[in-house]
Amino acid sequence: MRMVDIDPRAAELRDRLRGTLIAAAATPMTGPGEIDLDVVARYLSGLVADGATGLAVLAHTGRGPFLASAERAAVVECAAALDVPVLVGVGGGPCDAAEQARAAADLGADGVLVFPSEGDRAVLHEQVWRAARLPMVAFDLYTRPCPTDVMREVLRHPGVAGLKTALLSDAMGCQRAIALARESGRLAITGEDRMFGPSLLWGAEAALVGVAAAAVGVTAEVMRAFGEPDLRAFERASGRLDRLAAATFTEPMEGYVQRMLWLAAAEGRIPALHACDPYGPGLPEGERRDLLAQDFGPAEERAGAVAG
Repeated sequence: MRMVDIDPRAAELRDRLRGTLIAAAATPMTGPGEIDLDVVARYLSGLVADGATGLAVLAHTGRGPFLASAERAAVVECAAALDVPVLVGVGGGPCDAAEQARAAADLGADGVLVFPSEGDRAVLHEQVWRAARLPMVAFDLYTRPCPTDVMREVLRHPGVAGLKTALLSDAMGCQRAIALARESGRLAITGEDRMFGPSLLWGAEAALVGVAAAAVGVTAEVMRAFGEPDLRAFERASGRLDRLAAATFTEPMEGYVQRMLWLAAAEGRIPALHACDPYGPGLPEGERRDLLAQDFGPAEERAGAVAG
């Protein structure tokens, strides 16, 4: 199949992201939703120190659609200060995705992750592109899966650098999305926390996952092992990640953000006071206790240094 035309800026980001682990970072906040930027900066820096080679902020895990413009700008600035590619989630709420993309470009973001919308997705991507001329990553999310014909149309846009698939349990849908991305010359990015190892085997060329919002070394080890000839090492690393994902990406599914914040606090990445998700479902304290009692990672996994 002939490769679809791609803008040089999108092609550059596509090539830069190939092989990377992009942590879909949470946004540490208190119960009332207050954000301490020092906490955010240390948290993001710790993810990078422990194996994330890119950051996605204000995405689904980061509760971007719920945050005010000033809060969003401050979080983007924290991420952009680090020496890794930064994607910013846009759309997904009442605010204008094109305006959010324009703001992200002004703040030094490398690209945007475009939330799926109820309306015409191809039109939305064109609006975002015209506003910011910032490379885009399309987003096939389990809460609003993208029809195949629409996905093909989106992937024809010259500003689209890649496609993140996060279909949770739809193996055939994930395989289809990866194939369509690769056929169009775009980067196939796995967001499949519960199908991580298989999605790499199916052809995903990079990762953008919420499961790397804490215990990031566990995910990084799978990426490293996948590039090595030792099949058993990949099997062991995938097994650890599967245990982590099974404990955090479970019903109620929106509770995964709170679970990852609990883990981040337990690792010392953030203070416990800032390990709250005011936008997700309430979870029982017993679930936190059971989660933290489990052992997911390799012995060398270390937390980012966080004061407080």
